[in-house]
Amino acid sequence: MAQNKRAFSPEFREAAVREVVDKSRPVPDVARACGVTGQTIRNWIREFRAERDVADSADSELSIGERARVKELERRVRELEEENEFLGKSVAFFAKKHR
Repeated sequence: MAQNKRAFSPEFREAAVREVVDKSRPVPDVARACGVTGQTIRNWIREFRAERDVADSADSELSIGERARVKELERRVRELEEENEFLGKSVAFFAKKHR
């Protein structure tokens, strides 16, 4: 059975990796959005980190508990940003409605 290998641009790969690494989005969500498998995203993340020599020098200095806390705080910030965006849209909608 022949498999078709799709080629993705370095920019596309980096954007997908940054969604996971910088924005702490789950790999399966990013994979679905990009139309690739989760393992493909994980491979890209591994390559990305290898290119940067050290996974994250700042993260390597953090304990496991501190890393978990940072990840939780990043998740909370993301949620609050989404809520803030929603509220801004709601205010605009109701301001427009009451004119």
